[in-house]
This record gives sequence, C-alpha cells and structure tokens, in this order.
Amino acid sequence: MSLPAPTDSIALLIDADNAPAAKIEFIMAELASYGVANIRRAYGNWTKPTLKGWAEALQEHAIEPVQLFDIVKGKNGTDMRLVIDAMDILYTKEVHTFSLISSDCDFTPLCTRLRAEGKQVIGFGGQNTPAPFINSCTRFLYLDDDDKATEARKQQRTSTNQLKGNTKLMNTLRAAMQATADEDGWSLLGPLGNHISNQSSIDHRTFGFAKLSGLLGAIDLFELRKRTEGVRIFYEVREKKVEARSNEGG
Repeated sequence: MSLPAPTDSIALLIDADNAPAAKIEFIMAELASYGVANIRRAYGNWTKPTLKGWAEALQEHAIEPVQLFDIVKGKNGTDMRLVIDAMDILYTKEVHTFSLISSDCDFTPLCTRLRAEGKQVIGFGGQNTPAPFINSCTRFLYLDDDDKATEARKQQRTSTNQLKGNTKLMNTLRAAMQATADEDGWSLLGPLGNHISNQSSIDHRTFGFAKLSGLLGAIDLFELRKRTEGVRIFYEVREKKVEARSNEGG
C-alpha cells in the first residue's frame, strides 16, 4: 500500500536574479515530496531581458511574479521584499516549509530565523552558493548544469577517499548512526535519513547519489543489509567493526 502524499503547506520564494528558470521542473518535483506549494512567488525586475526565460515558467507553474524596479542602476529591492514577504507569511499563514531559490548568502539570517521558529527551510542554488547559506537551510540542493561542476560531482561520487575525507559528512553520518542504532549497532535507513536531515543540510544527492544507501555503500567503512519481516523489507546499516589484529611473533 502506497503512503499518502505529503500535504504540508509550502511557501516557494524565488530570487529570480539568482536562479535558473530551466530548473523549475526539478524544484517543483522535489518540493512535492515535502508537501504542496500553495504560495508561489518569484521576485525580480521583469523588464530586464536577462529574466525573459522566466516568463514561460511563471505561467506554467502558476508562480506569481513580484515586480521590483531598480532603485538605482544595478540595485533593486528584490532581496528586501522577499524577506519582508517571508516574515509576513511566517506570522499570518499556516506554513510549515519555506523554500528559498537563490545563491545569495544575504538570505542566511532569514533561514536562521525561520528555523528558529520551527520551520523547515529547503534551499536550492548554484555551486557558488556560500557555505553559510547552505548550512542555514534544513536541506540544500544544487541546480548547476555547469560541466565542471557535474564532472566534479562524478569524481566525488566515484572516490571513496574523497567521501571519507569529508569530515563534516563523516561526523554527521556517525552521529546519526549512534542516535538511531539498536543494541547491535544497526540503523534503519528511514530513521537514519530523517536524523541526518534534522542534524544537517547534507543531502546524498549533493554527492551524486540517488539514494542514501548508495552514498553509504560507496564508503567502505559501513555495511548494509536487507532484512525481511513477512511482506515488509527493511534496509539497515552499521559501521564495520574493526577486527583486532593478532600480534604475530609475540
């Protein structure tokens, strides 16, 4: 029996100056796993030719365009208006999740405030997104189509050493396993994934893996197994035990 679709209300707020219109399908598909994007707004100066690509996306996905003219040359009020709207929504609407589409670290304080109010923040942006903004989100996904970025992710995906050398990733995985493990050290992948999401903005897809199990399997420090109970199938993982080596020759 399939699980019911999430129904939590989502506020989707797009900084169009710092987001690719070509990725809107990916964004909407991803958000569908969290709930329903009842509020959909994109901010920008729509008189600019550089935002022309957003026209079709806005109509196709019923996204409300919010017009912000340049206050002075090269400067507009997009960021400020988005923040003001986010705070209005926070206090006047029943919204559990905010999704911010931008690569601009100016939104870091907003993310921090939203999370302090118990809200989930899903961020989308480019590889150039500053770490403070990424870390302030509950979860962050990259939108780049850049060939170099894609190749870098492929190399990371196939390199066990790179994964093991990522201190933040390894500490997050180990802490989550310790928190969710049974007496034999095994963690169910479902609760493990939830704990990782609650603890950090790390997402397995950031490293090029479609599933968490793929990421764990690429790191040779963990063992995975499938357990069956009747018609139900469970996937579990635990850290490999280091076998004590015998002292040869004394």
